[in-house]
Amino acid sequence: MNHINKLKSKDMKVNWTGVYPAVTTKFTDNDELDLVMFKKNIQAQLEAGVDGIVLGGTLGEASSITPEEKRTLVRETVRIVAGKVPVIMNIAEQTTKGAIEAARIAKEDGASGLMMLPPMRYNATDKETVTFFAETAKSTDLPIMIYNNPVDYKIEVTLDMFEELLQYDNIQAVKESTRDISNVTRIKNRFGNRLKILGGVDTLALETLLMGADGWVSGLVCAFPKETVAIYKLQKAGRIQEALDIYRWYLPLLELDINSLLVQNIKLAEVATGIGTENVRAPRLPLEGAERKRVLDIINKGVATRPTLLNYMNLETVTV
Repeated sequence: MNHINKLKSKDMKVNWTGVYPAVTTKFTDNDELDLVMFKKNIQAQLEAGVDGIVLGGTLGEASSITPEEKRTLVRETVRIVAGKVPVIMNIAEQTTKGAIEAARIAKEDGASGLMMLPPMRYNATDKETVTFFAETAKSTDLPIMIYNNPVDYKIEVTLDMFEELLQYDNIQAVKESTRDISNVTRIKNRFGNRLKILGGVDTLALETLLMGADGWVSGLVCAFPKETVAIYKLQKAGRIQEALDIYRWYLPLLELDINSLLVQNIKLAEVATGIGTENVRAPRLPLEGAERKRVLDIINKGVATRPTLLNYMNLETVTV
């Protein structure tokens, strides 16, 4: 099995363009991995036309799942996608040694690429952060997307830091979550197409794409895969008003992602669209009371008013 996975990993190119769901981790009522519902959701993503799958992020409850469960998720996802799209494993470790080992295991299990966060729980200096990413990049031939989210993780990867990091060919993309739309232009002006940009904030997704981002790492795509991919495809085809119409419908739902309870929110949305369960791993608990009602009202309204989608799968990209 591992030999087969390694071949798939080696052969599967990561283009860092399009829609990459940061998928949730599904649990049974007995707090074990729910691989049946997990497969159902991944298949819905593939049918909608996503371009890759991101595992083990914040939305995937990475801090709550065991190393063996992470390995199971990578292997199972590689099996489900069957070479259709790349599987990206998130690396969120406290030490450089741990990150290097996590990268090795991800490749062994069949991952095609990595998404990397800065050192966790330690507010590293610029030099320490660059060294952390660089040493991990040198240890693997898997392509890497740096997750730049100073709002949540308190460490910013500046353009000067990227200048140092881009000497490593396998550092290829950034998940841009600074909340500063103009940063897309700064990156393009400085690095051209050397560093692919994927928007990482759902409520700024269309704006980021219109400024020239190459893709979108999304959370609400877990519940609404077709609408998410349609927005991406329409704007790339130059059909901006149609993309905007869907995006305006989508925004109240997308706002469920920029919330400390994003895992519970999005899992509740997955229940509403039939491709998930509400089970979370403690200490997280399902939503209740007034907050649950508020979130359900948003979800139910969104489901009741879902837009009619045209056949977006074969739209031609307009070159700008």
